[in-house]
Amino acid sequence: MSKVFETLKERGYINNYSHDEIIEKLDNENLTFYIGFDATADSLTLGHFVTIMAMMHMEKAGHRPVALLGGGTTMIGDPSGRNDMRQIMTKERIDHNAEKFREQISRFLDVENGHTIIENNANWLLDLNFVEFMREVGVHFGVSYMLTLDAYKNRLGEGLTFFEMSYILMQAYDFLVLNRKYGCSLQMGGSDQWSNILAGVNLIHKTEEKDAYALTFNLLTTSDGIKMGKTAKGAVWLDREKTSPYEMFQYLRNVSDADVKPFLKLLTFLSLEEIDKLTKVEGAELNHAKEILAYEVVKMVHSEEDAKEALETSRSLFSGNKDSENIPSTDMERKIFEEGIGLIDLIREIGFVNSNGEGRKLIQNGGISIDNEKISDFKKVVTAEDFTEDKLLLRKGKKNFHQIKLV
Repeated sequence: MSKVFETLKERGYINNYSHDEIIEKLDNENLTFYIGFDATADSLTLGHFVTIMAMMHMEKAGHRPVALLGGGTTMIGDPSGRNDMRQIMTKERIDHNAEKFREQISRFLDVENGHTIIENNANWLLDLNFVEFMREVGVHFGVSYMLTLDAYKNRLGEGLTFFEMSYILMQAYDFLVLNRKYGCSLQMGGSDQWSNILAGVNLIHKTEEKDAYALTFNLLTTSDGIKMGKTAKGAVWLDREKTSPYEMFQYLRNVSDADVKPFLKLLTFLSLEEIDKLTKVEGAELNHAKEILAYEVVKMVHSEEDAKEALETSRSLFSGNKDSENIPSTDMERKIFEEGIGLIDLIREIGFVNSNGEGRKLIQNGGISIDNEKISDFKKVVTAEDFTEDKLLLRKGKKNFHQIKLV
């Protein structure tokens, strides 16, 4: 078997693990492991894709992934990293989101041939008998210990509810159920899940008298400390209707120089030797590595055709051609521009900025262009006369483009 632990470590995934023996087990045995996905949205994000990449590495090494959809736990919401209670979602909305997750995960892991299992914890959590659950699971959780955990300790002054405190019991029970049903002995997740995962490890040890293991990934941020896959417009989604292949390409094509090598390790299957070779250069020469990063990810998430189109569009825009169909665009009514709309309002509308103040500063610093002409007057009003053949190309900085089309 391949040395998958070493692979995950060298590529930057691993944050912590519960037992040294997990290294030997991963390298010499076929383990069943699981990762949970609470269905809080109707699409996975680029941040989730990092986790899926780790699952693909594990599957390729001969281990069996279980992708656990949180149809039950999403009814509560994980309090980890929160300073308020999550908005309660309807069961119908959660079921819809979970089904979207199922479709997306199935594209990357071998579900059809049974090498990967997709489960939903709604199957065992929603019909639990409260008293029986507390007799089997609740007796193993000390309240004094739970209150030392950051997920709960940090919320004591903010109105922590018993509703949220039950989340750790639910997640631990998930691990127990999967252990009984599939022999699952390893749970993996983000480093913020360490306490929740250890709770499941301990529950299996106490109830089944078996060994179970925990392994966590680094919380993935850019070199600026921003969560991977976050932009001014929001998350970078895997659903092409929410984030187009071109927009995903541009996000990755525009990452900072410091992020290129880590992202290539985490988001592609390129060898470490090839990644080292691509990233030995600096400055403008690093743009080739950025294009390869963007191309490889879009090819996996969408298709090779989408990746080629996005690459061609990106290069076309840099050469000054604004006619590509793949440029992010917004259709706006002609009458808006017959009356005129302030440039700040326009760039806020398309998501270039989040506030008037941010827009004013960006324009004054030369960060906005209309059809390749920099605009320095933040009071400018954009009218129909600024359009050429009913099209207007806005650019933020050097790399972010958005086309307005009159309808």
